[in-house]
Amino acid sequence: MVVVLCSARHAGQNTAAATLCEALEIPLRTLQRWRRWWREDFLQTPLWQAMCARFMPPVSAQGLPGELLARFAGEATEALQRLLRFLAPLTVRAVTLPEGR
Repeated sequence: MVVVLCSARHAGQNTAAATLCEALEIPLRTLQRWRRWWREDFLQTPLWQAMCARFMPPVSAQGLPGELLARFAGEATEALQRLLRFLAPLTVRAVTLPEGR
């Protein structure tokens, strides 16, 4: 959640981003790394490759994740929950149980 919200608010090195980093004790370099992940690595994930065409008009890479968050309906909390569910395949791994369980 923090990665999404902080990355969405950080549109470069500005006062609001610096204030947010300070309040959450997140170094600006970390925010920049997260933004780079959204603009580069996220776009290469199988999830995004399979789902990006479903968003019309297309989501701008430079606007991630804020522009993607805006595509999910509902109040801010509901939209964030929907986005986090959408992103879940990136963070949840399947667990193989031993035989007999």
